[in-house]
Amino acid sequence: MSKEKKLTFLFTVLIFAYLFYMTSCLTQADEPIGGQNEAPSTATSEIWVSSSATAIVPTASGSGVRATEEMIRLALNPAPGGPFSDFETADFMGPSVCTLCHIGLIDESGKDVSMPSDWRSTMMAHAGIDPVWQAKMSSEVARNPELQDVIETKCVTCHMPMATTQALVEGLPVSGLDDGFFTPANSYHAAAIDGVSCTLCHQVTNENLGSMDSFSGHYVIDTATTPPNRVIYGPYPNPVAMQMRNHTGYTPAYGEHMLSAEHCATCHNLYTPFVDSEGNILGEFPEQTPYTEWQYSEFGSETQSCQSCHMPLADGAVKISQMPGRLAAREPFFQHYFVGGNTFMLEILANWGGDLEVSATQEEFNETITRAEEQLGEHTAALSVSDLSVTDGILEAEIQVEVFTGHKFPTSIPTRRAWLHFAVSDSSGQIIFESGKQNPDGSIQGNAADADPLAYEPHYELITQPDQVQIYEGIMQNSDGEVTYTLLRAASFAKDNRLLPVGADKENLPADIGVYGFAAQDANFVGGSDLVRYQVDTGGYEGPFTVSIELLYETLSYRFVQDLLLDKTELTERFGAYYNSSDKTASLIDSLVISTQN
Repeated sequence: MSKEKKLTFLFTVLIFAYLFYMTSCLTQADEPIGGQNEAPSTATSEIWVSSSATAIVPTASGSGVRATEEMIRLALNPAPGGPFSDFETADFMGPSVCTLCHIGLIDESGKDVSMPSDWRSTMMAHAGIDPVWQAKMSSEVARNPELQDVIETKCVTCHMPMATTQALVEGLPVSGLDDGFFTPANSYHAAAIDGVSCTLCHQVTNENLGSMDSFSGHYVIDTATTPPNRVIYGPYPNPVAMQMRNHTGYTPAYGEHMLSAEHCATCHNLYTPFVDSEGNILGEFPEQTPYTEWQYSEFGSETQSCQSCHMPLADGAVKISQMPGRLAAREPFFQHYFVGGNTFMLEILANWGGDLEVSATQEEFNETITRAEEQLGEHTAALSVSDLSVTDGILEAEIQVEVFTGHKFPTSIPTRRAWLHFAVSDSSGQIIFESGKQNPDGSIQGNAADADPLAYEPHYELITQPDQVQIYEGIMQNSDGEVTYTLLRAASFAKDNRLLPVGADKENLPADIGVYGFAAQDANFVGGSDLVRYQVDTGGYEGPFTVSIELLYETLSYRFVQDLLLDKTELTERFGAYYNSSDKTASLIDSLVISTQN
């Protein structure tokens, strides 16, 4: 062995010895000291880490040694768990006051359905500290600094609604950046980072609900009243009022609107201003419109509201408060899951919650992620094969995508996309054709947008090449007709082939929720479904052939993130670090495997 190789080997041994020593020290630091029965730190096995995550330890030869996954885990700062927030302003209170009575609620199956516990690990609870939202707001300000006040006010109104409302009442500045709500020293910081909390939603009145006047964060809260006469709404008639008045200063009242889609629409129908290349405001863009999409669906016509899917019913009646003891059980009881499909950001919050002032526990995040995965995998969409044949060496398959959602899928902010991963293999198992394979970095093979920021995949009726991918998405364009990922430049959609809900008639949809691009002319793209044909030349290969199809989904498209990270703000760089360290594997909505032999 040469002297150089001996030195390299010795250096490598020393590196591993050091890693072992550090791991031992950290393990000992977690053990009780002096016989005290201290609770152990959060188990690393609960942390959401990509199995492919690796770190490189340099060596003298420069080749590197792969550190253990345990060392990767130790680099994270997971959600630590903690008490419910106990902030108090003139009109709002933290959820700790709600836990006086609304913890330990059990349904008829014996399941705990306590509202604060279910809520605290949701995206609603973390609307104010969502790191990609904070990063995007800082990016938009960096690109349009002269509109900073407009951008920040628009954003914090729904993401930090309690702080925003209180500041407006008291005539104080409304902002997130600089010395605004993001800053711990700000007097409304605690209210801001509690996101969309109990005393916000339950104080929204029915004024203007369902109208344009209520969209984009124009919810109305009566801030003129004082304790104990502040009205707080619930879904049940004839509430018992004395205990809540005495303990919180709020008077409970029946609000029929609490179970309506119009209540949700105050923030989930959002219009954002857009500007030209000179920074002049030209109009408003329908950034997200799930309420309007719902209105034009079968769900809307049957008044099956948002709550029926996103706040699933408990089993039977529930006694909704621990006090008074004589309180009768009520039904229906909607669980405060606020379940959606954003598993990616929930995992980031779980993994780096210690950086982000998260109070939920790892276990609570795991439960919320599991609910979201179930929502995506069981209640979102399904695949079927309507035809599969091989004629003269050409395999032809017709794939039907059926959607179950009460709005477009994907819906809301157009950072989201769903797509078909289609592959054909021969009798030996060799893949001879593949469209829509995802790369580890989150990009999609063959997707024009992931290769070129000014391009995008069109909607397809027929796919014959691997670099053609059926992607259901909204692609924004600016006032000059160029693709953009800057919200303040988004004037319209160059493409919107997001799957329509059942009952939607694409020929008669209002412009805000219309279909744009080739999907508008596709006779098989209709309310509730789409049909895509694939033709694959199997010449030179031996059958029978196996066709594998997956419908995949991701919250943040690769191109959106790459565009966001062009701005080097503190918040974009923080999010970039989380993103680059996270597993970007798409969520599986449905899958099928079928053989030509069958």
